[in-house]
Amino acid sequence: MPADENDGGVSSPGKGEDFDKWLIEETERFESEKRQLEADVSRMKRENAHLKGELARLRAPPQVIGTVRDLLEDGRVGIKSSSGPDFVVHISEGIEKKNLEVGDRVALHRQTLAVLETLPSTKDPLVMGAEVDEKPTEKYSDIGGLLEELDELRSTVELPMLKPESFTKVGVEPPKGVLLVGPPGTGKTLMAKAVANATNATFIRLIGSELVQKYIGEGARLVRELFQLAQEKSPSIIFIDELDAVGAKRMDVGTTGDREVQRTLMQLLGELDGFTPRGQVSIMGASNRPDILDEALLRPGRFDRIIKIPLPEEEARKKIIKIHSKTMNIAKNVSYNKLAAGTEGFSGADLRALCVEAGMKAIKDNKTQTSYKNFTEALEKIRNRLEGSEMSEPESGLYY
Repeated sequence: MPADENDGGVSSPGKGEDFDKWLIEETERFESEKRQLEADVSRMKRENAHLKGELARLRAPPQVIGTVRDLLEDGRVGIKSSSGPDFVVHISEGIEKKNLEVGDRVALHRQTLAVLETLPSTKDPLVMGAEVDEKPTEKYSDIGGLLEELDELRSTVELPMLKPESFTKVGVEPPKGVLLVGPPGTGKTLMAKAVANATNATFIRLIGSELVQKYIGEGARLVRELFQLAQEKSPSIIFIDELDAVGAKRMDVGTTGDREVQRTLMQLLGELDGFTPRGQVSIMGASNRPDILDEALLRPGRFDRIIKIPLPEEEARKKIIKIHSKTMNIAKNVSYNKLAAGTEGFSGADLRALCVEAGMKAIKDNKTQTSYKNFTEALEKIRNRLEGSEMSEPESGLYY
């Protein structure tokens, strides 16, 4: 018997068991196609609803940015809008008043100026970039010598963060700011990183010259946002390197740029007076020119702990050389005692350069080990460079 053709163009077998089996398979196939089409329709409806919502959002009038100035008892808030004047406005139902704080940035309805949503605080990219995302890897064992200086630094910065209850019981406030002074390359930045590592604090590092901006008020704003970031990321350590770039003594006369630096300095002084250091935020500064720093920075209550970082002594130089050469393949004839004795007047950075230069000498000689000869050649080269630079540098007494 010839096969019939159905509407779908699929031939059907004759009557009997084969026909029943074919009919079941076709029914299952149509059911599967139906489910697939229903899923497609559901997906298209969701996409359509999303596109309608996106279109409505794009057609909505723009919102006004404002800042919360005051929280009133009747549920309303005082707002300073981006256009200038202050307003007393209501809060939309989607926002709870308890979640609002003075200083928060909010979005306002363009017509009623009602608070519609809270906005994240905006900070200058320079300030956000100052935060070191990764925890510093430097440890106290990476610092050669400076035992007394490290002990004083730890008691000033580390102890208030790890044991704030001890200061509460005694009833004293720890020093607000610590200033590290000394010649370049003596380990001031390294000490700050080691403290941040030991306290698990957020390390925020900024160069003093980065706070000097072109336009009036920009430097002061950066300082303000820097301390706001430190409070948000607490416990944290603010480390301002080359502090003399922004903290130099104020002059009666000067250019517009000098006056802008002074405005930034005054903002820094105000921030130092305004925050509480007990175990939350510590500020550290470093400078190799403390003689030009403004007296207001150094008074008690601001940078009231000054730690002088001297050039390393012989035993410290020996330890520093070992630290920087611990990953090097050193020959047995290398005498650390002789190297330490022959590097008087070298800073930690100079000793690191000595190890690198000695390794470079060994590579040039096609050696797999760094010999004592390589160190002596590198020592002579570093010493000649230092003697040449000393002719154009100020007297060493300027650091103290």
